[in-house]
Amino acid sequence: MRLRSATLFVALAVVISSCAARVVPAPVITTPSFPDVALPPVPPVMAGTRAAVAHDRAWRFFQTGDLRTAQREVAAALAASPGFYPADALSGYIELARKDAASALSHFDRALERQNGYVSALVGRGRALQTLERDDEAVAAYQAALALDPSLVDLSRQIDVLRFRGAEREIANARLAARSNRLGDARAAYQRAIANSPDSAFLYRELAALERQAGETELALEHLRKSLDLDPLDASSFTAMGEMLEARGDLDGALKAYADALALDSNDALVKRREAIIARQELARLPEQYRAIDTAPQITRAQLAALIGIRLTRQLESFPRTEPGVITDIRGNWAERWIVAVTRAGIMEPLPNHTFQPGSVVRRADLAPIAGRLIIRLSPPQQVVTWQGARTSFTDLSPGHLAYPAAATAVASGVMTRTADGAFQPSALVTGADAIAMIERIGRLSGTPGPSVRSR
Repeated sequence: MRLRSATLFVALAVVISSCAARVVPAPVITTPSFPDVALPPVPPVMAGTRAAVAHDRAWRFFQTGDLRTAQREVAAALAASPGFYPADALSGYIELARKDAASALSHFDRALERQNGYVSALVGRGRALQTLERDDEAVAAYQAALALDPSLVDLSRQIDVLRFRGAEREIANARLAARSNRLGDARAAYQRAIANSPDSAFLYRELAALERQAGETELALEHLRKSLDLDPLDASSFTAMGEMLEARGDLDGALKAYADALALDSNDALVKRREAIIARQELARLPEQYRAIDTAPQITRAQLAALIGIRLTRQLESFPRTEPGVITDIRGNWAERWIVAVTRAGIMEPLPNHTFQPGSVVRRADLAPIAGRLIIRLSPPQQVVTWQGARTSFTDLSPGHLAYPAAATAVASGVMTRTADGAFQPSALVTGADAIAMIERIGRLSGTPGPSVRSR
């Protein structure tokens, strides 16, 4: 009996010795396999327990890349203490290392169920969600961790990356929806992109373009102003703002926006738009009789004087001044100052009875000598001689007619025209469009076109 007991004791000792021999010593970490993963911390109340020892061993095996042994040690920690949440968090990191983000997420969630606000699990949860492309949730997890531990500065950069990635995705969705004319979907996607990247000026520009397309001018202008707050050097936003303000009749606002755009980027087309607005403003200040010239079926001498005085201002100022004498019928007339200007320049003349007759209609025979005087004053002398000697023929105006010399010069220069059958039509009434066309041609002849104040 004693022999049998001794044999059993020896056998048991051998078994115990064999089991002890199979305990693998925890490795010494020289170069961590996962340097961005810190040991999930053990709270003081759990320190020194069998679970804590197994947890430390698990992390050491994990950092040497031995994931299988690491997982066995984690299981040992949880077997020793089922509520040992640091081991749940480490299990999550082991699953992330195995590229199984969904399984990792369940471990991190379990750790957080056991200890709400456990920073290591929050960081791991964010990584798992990021891998699963659930970026909004990942950002929330990272923000929660950062709020608890502000020293995790790398999380701030990661949050920025995720927000930008989310913004890029929403931008792509917004642009696709806009191209498909799904304006509501596009607007919502842009707003989500802005929420992810609130300091991106171009997002406000694109949303402004969308609102403009939808006819929401006020919203579009609001977004453009926000864009310019973020990027005050963007000429395109100033241009778009100017176009919308111009379209709704805010010419002063449009002028300022165009001026701001031109200060940043020279643009010939924009210069022309700006000049056109200035012309509109100048036109609005002019008398109604002038603004009616464009569509007038016939024009008066007062309208012709105003047209020349306004459209060829600089040219008239360069002409020698003459004294036309007393003109008895222009005082108080709406075109008085322009009548004075053209008569002093010698372009239009008062009648022998010292009247100008501002209300009289103008015929082509009346217009030709006025055009001729402008041609002579504004064209090179040799060119004038050539036109005067061209001997232009008309089917209804002989060379002996009093109106012929001026008509021939005006037609030869291209300032006035003949009909298809060669007629000059000296008695035909001059329309507003005819008079404007003549003034524009004269301006081009001179090489220094005057102000572009049109009558409409």
